[in-house]
Amino acid sequence: METMQERTGEQNLPYNVFAKACPSRGTLEHVTGRWGGLALGALYEGSLRFNELRRRIDGVSEKMLSQTLHALERDGLVHREAQPTNPPRVDYELTPLGRGVAERLLTLIHFVEGRMDDVLQARERYDDTRGAR
Repeated sequence: METMQERTGEQNLPYNVFAKACPSRGTLEHVTGRWGGLALGALYEGSLRFNELRRRIDGVSEKMLSQTLHALERDGLVHREAQPTNPPRVDYELTPLGRGVAERLLTLIHFVEGRMDDVLQARERYDDTRGAR
């Protein structure tokens, strides 16, 4: 049976997200975590100030958004630009690397959104069979 790496032609990559010590695990966690994926998706639409981004991502706290943006910036996915104005203005935008990640992530997001009726039906069948929790 052909492996995923063989299908994608990436069998010689030096990183393996399935290996416990691989640094790509942290980046994958930042990208696919609850707020990281939403931040990347929102920034795909263009540069946003912190509070604009916070309003766009309904439900995220200021603290969590700040931590998420720091992690994404450290991973090279988000660029933070502080303007020397009074009051200070800080804009966030995707780097080219972040844009590539966001494009792939948005494909997954749109797929999930488009199949939510199927997911909700599956949940209902599960709950009916095993009892709602």
